[in-house]
Amino acid sequence: MCKGLASLPTCCLERAKELKARLGSVLQKSSWNLHCCCKIGKNKPTLEECLRWKESFEKLLSSKYGLCAFTAFLVSEFSEENIAFYFACEEYRSTKSPAKLQAKAHKIYDEFIGSEAPREINIDHETRDITKANMQTPSPCSFDIAQHRIYMLMAKDCYPRFLRSPAYRDLLSQPNVSDKATKQPRQEKKV
Repeated sequence: MCKGLASLPTCCLERAKELKARLGSVLQKSSWNLHCCCKIGKNKPTLEECLRWKESFEKLLSSKYGLCAFTAFLVSEFSEENIAFYFACEEYRSTKSPAKLQAKAHKIYDEFIGSEAPREINIDHETRDITKANMQTPSPCSFDIAQHRIYMLMAKDCYPRFLRSPAYRDLLSQPNVSDKATKQPRQEKKV
């Protein structure tokens, strides 16, 4: 997040918002496809799988293609740091070596939470302070509160916007989305 935005004139902020909106719409063009964020080859998610993403945020994240599509959406919204932080925390939590744990903790903190973090996430001051205190003696749960806040932010804000996005709607209507599960075998005509 930029520091000192409040000191900028309102017209500059309005112009920046306008540019962000224009860039976002360019990135969400109707020709958007899953190849933009990961290489998945010729295999496509089934229509049934795409529809399952609507059931819950967890189902979206647990799908390889869903995660790919959601990540591409976050990139188009300039908020990919949220999903990157979430999965960095997941990987961090699975670290077994105490020596590696401390190094990874400081790397995550410096990249996502610190005052000059290049990919700073949007968390409240209290959560930031708790996480900073946890850096004194890193443990597998050092980022739990911050990770939960980011998860909830994505679930309540980004996820509903993704489901309403042209990118998701276009994905559902693309003829190249595999709908093998919904196709019925052709019946032969009787002669």
